[in-house]
Amino acid sequence: MKVAVHCIDHPDAIDIRLAHYDEHKAYLAAGKMRTVISGPLLAADGATMIGSLFVFEASSVAEVEAFNAADPFNRSGVWAEISIKQFNLRVDNRE
Repeated sequence: MKVAVHCIDHPDAIDIRLAHYDEHKAYLAAGKMRTVISGPLLAADGATMIGSLFVFEASSVAEVEAFNAADPFNRSGVWAEISIKQFNLRVDNRE
């Protein structure tokens, strides 16, 4: 199943985010969860990171919840809001 994770940072969390950015990227790259897509959400200026968006391939929502709980951004308090829901991919027209 695919699971979407939508996270919004605490206001003014950019310094915490940047301090844990390399650790966060290494955690995702470790391959414990198959990532379909991921990346930062941006403010209206198109540059300031204000959150995160992921779509994972997983066997359960609980598996993604556990993976997200151990993410360095979550452990360091970057995210103020986290939504984790099953995702039904209907259209992928990149080819």
